[in-house]
Amino acid sequence: MKQGLQGSAGVGAVRVPSQARAADMDRERGATAGAARGEHTHSEQPIPCPGDERGRPAVQRSSVRGQIVDALRTALVAGDLRPGEVYSAPVLGERFGVSATPVREAMQQLALEGAVEVVPNRGFRVVERGARELAELAEVRALIEVPVMLRLARTVPAERWAELRPLAEATVRAASSGCRATYAESDRAFHRALLALAGNEQLVQIAEDLHRRAQWPLVGGPPGVRGRAELVADAAEHMALLDALIARDVDVVRGLVGEHFAGVS
Repeated sequence: MKQGLQGSAGVGAVRVPSQARAADMDRERGATAGAARGEHTHSEQPIPCPGDERGRPAVQRSSVRGQIVDALRTALVAGDLRPGEVYSAPVLGERFGVSATPVREAMQQLALEGAVEVVPNRGFRVVERGARELAELAEVRALIEVPVMLRLARTVPAERWAELRPLAEATVRAASSGCRATYAESDRAFHRALLALAGNEQLVQIAEDLHRRAQWPLVGGPPGVRGRAELVADAAEHMALLDALIARDVDVVRGLVGEHFAGVS
């Protein structure tokens, strides 16, 4: 069920809806002189677009740029956009069936998030991260989220926590699939819902950004650096944490969130 830009489905597996593609091509028409911008469009590995196992498009929203951003984020987490590799917008656009413009815009968004960096006249290089950066992200996340979780454990009624059980169960199912990208999405959804109970949107947004960055693959490691067993264990901690929150067992909550961030990878 692995989703990403590489796969056996081929480059035709995912196409942006025709209406959006037509609008996109209208934007690009008349600007052909800037289409290449010196970016190489050859000697790159074929990168099919992400799609589900039935071959349906993985991205279906009206915004072409938004669709490409989501697809590239999925490919990044899945390891199909490899650390240190350079990818050009025209080549990626060809794989998605769109012009280079929305791909450049999507890559610029990823650059703002720190996932890629601009390589003049070539494209965008996926940022190389090491274990130290991952540990630093985990430390910052713990500094932000642990105090909030302990406060919420004392104040939020049990029935509100119980409403989040479907999200915790979704992480278990995603972990069982072994798909890193699927698990990453469900993992963020669970943590986002927990923190949302604090009623602080800025907190949720900052924590979400840190969480997403913590899910990017490490340089030199295989795409699926977290195996199925590790994902399952991580998801089990979600279930245990939710049970402790429902029981208002603050000591257990403190221990679980501490272990959870210590094991983040």
